[in-house]
Amino acid sequence: MKLDTLQDLFVHGLQDLYSAEQQLVEALPQMISAAGSEELRTALQEHLEQTRGHVSRLEDLLPMVGADGAAEKCEGMEGLLREGQKVIKAPADPMVKDAALIAAAQKVEHYEIAGYGTVAALADILDLDDAKDTLGQILDEEETADKLLTKIATGGMFRVGVNERAPS
Repeated sequence: MKLDTLQDLFVHGLQDLYSAEQQLVEALPQMISAAGSEELRTALQEHLEQTRGHVSRLEDLLPMVGADGAAEKCEGMEGLLREGQKVIKAPADPMVKDAALIAAAQKVEHYEIAGYGTVAALADILDLDDAKDTLGQILDEEETADKLLTKIATGGMFRVGVNERAPS
């Protein structure tokens, strides 16, 4: 990795996010299958479709800024998804598993929010207005996904309390 300029950092950030999004496209179907709540499954399915769109937009954006999709695997996302796999495989009460899946998904969202926030700011500094707009839209979508997960967790699904349903 060469980081001599802000442009280098910007391109590296885009490639890292591209790798992260590709990994997420592969992992989300397993999370969807593991979810017990229909509301959570629907939210994760919608985010899978959105994530496929993020991959496509990044594929369009990378050549526009003089980069390609070739990059090292995003180790941050790899680690987060490895943690998520432990949740998927763990025997658990369905409501507790859903709570753990939401927590794992929100860790992923927060990672993506940090990444997209950074590259959008760099695009602004580098006067890459089209890239800034695209990345800002993706950032907004990631923030909306995070808020939806919070709403599912705090709205009605867990209002009665996980511990009231969990086996003693």
